[in-house]
Amino acid sequence: MAKFLEQITPEIQQFLESAPVFFVATAPLAASGRVNVSPKGHDTFRVLAPNRIAYLDMTGSGNETASHVSENGRLTIMACAFSGKPEIVRIYCSGRAVTRSSAEWKRLISLFPAQPGTRQIIVGDVLSLQTTCGYAVPEMTLRSPRQTLQRWAEGKGEDELVEYRRTKNQKSIDGVIAPATD
Repeated sequence: MAKFLEQITPEIQQFLESAPVFFVATAPLAASGRVNVSPKGHDTFRVLAPNRIAYLDMTGSGNETASHVSENGRLTIMACAFSGKPEIVRIYCSGRAVTRSSAEWKRLISLFPAQPGTRQIIVGDVLSLQTTCGYAVPEMTLRSPRQTLQRWAEGKGEDELVEYRRTKNQKSIDGVIAPATD
């Protein structure tokens, strides 16, 4: 059954870093604001320490996570097993966005493979984590990662991506301001 831990163990780290998909959940402070849950994939998740995680955030249609964590820091990451042992891990964090202008950028970006469309890095300081069974999660087989986002970003080029982020990624759908990414 459910178990709460204060830090990421080596076994949980292996599970998290091998998951082909993970989910990121955030919400603005306003009760009328929308909770955002975003699926993430590719080689974008890292355990930095037993109490710190990071993921590479790619340019996309919105910038909800960075807007929300900049406003209030609340961040939850969830990964679940779609094959093998049924398992779910939720990581409750205090999150923040690290942008290119941050002193941490150079060190953190070096931990990830180069990806077209990289926007920022979301860092989470782990408050606690929960492991639970994944008995109701269906078993599925991964056919292949999608390359659609990478192709889209490569097609735009860096200058167009900067402009895209300026015009489409400056605030959440609820109007919460996002940190500048360029």
